[in-house]
Amino acid sequence: MKRLFLLSIILLYTTILVAQQHQRKLIWSDEFNYKGLPDSTKWDYDLGSKNGWGNNELQYYTKDKKNARVENGRLIIEARKEKLDKFNYTSARLVTKGKASWQYGKIEVRAKLPAGRGSWPAIWMLAENMKQWPDDGEIDIMEHVGYDPGWVHGSIHSKKYNHVIGTQKTAKTFVPDFSKAFHIYAVEWDPKLLTVSIDGKPFFSCTNEQKGYEYWPFDNKMSLILNIAVGGNWGGQKGVDDAIFPLKMEVDYVRVYQ
Repeated sequence: MKRLFLLSIILLYTTILVAQQHQRKLIWSDEFNYKGLPDSTKWDYDLGSKNGWGNNELQYYTKDKKNARVENGRLIIEARKEKLDKFNYTSARLVTKGKASWQYGKIEVRAKLPAGRGSWPAIWMLAENMKQWPDDGEIDIMEHVGYDPGWVHGSIHSKKYNHVIGTQKTAKTFVPDFSKAFHIYAVEWDPKLLTVSIDGKPFFSCTNEQKGYEYWPFDNKMSLILNIAVGGNWGGQKGVDDAIFPLKMEVDYVRVYQ
């Protein structure tokens, strides 16, 4: 009887999960089923060095096809060892800012990450109308620093919770084949809860504590960013191994549900 009851509970729980999944509606996606530059109706670029992007990063971001392109059904973001301006590395940082942003929902990015000391790939979000970082909100769906291979981090940043003052909310999980296999990196959030997962398994979450905007700015519309940084305050803590270049982050698809 106990076993039957347990099976009934499991079946009910599974039914609820399936029903919730079916209720979600795909509202935006890029399946990368084309060739050439990323779709300009969906993606824009952050360009240049911006004084190290606040992190003493070493790369110069371009919109050159060698740094960002679509081929064989995948978006390729590539960091290269090459001189441009006063910088020794080039890369790309693709953004949906100005093209698409979302208040709540689920964002999935199926990707394979680069490996190597000095690499710092990220899948993350900023407030569409960011006036002051981190006050208006940052969601880190995936960050990986190459000197610590396999450990994938998820975090949030706000005025009261951020790494500059040592209060960021964060967690990490180990993905042994991060650079050899594709995984689905995702965030799902609503007015009460934000959860980051890999392949459907949550590893980081934070709750709206109802303390105000300084703690929870995630009612803002958020836009998506995909990039590979080189070096920097975190990614470069143990230097950069120039033998790892060129580096590639491959993205199979990006899907947004609400």
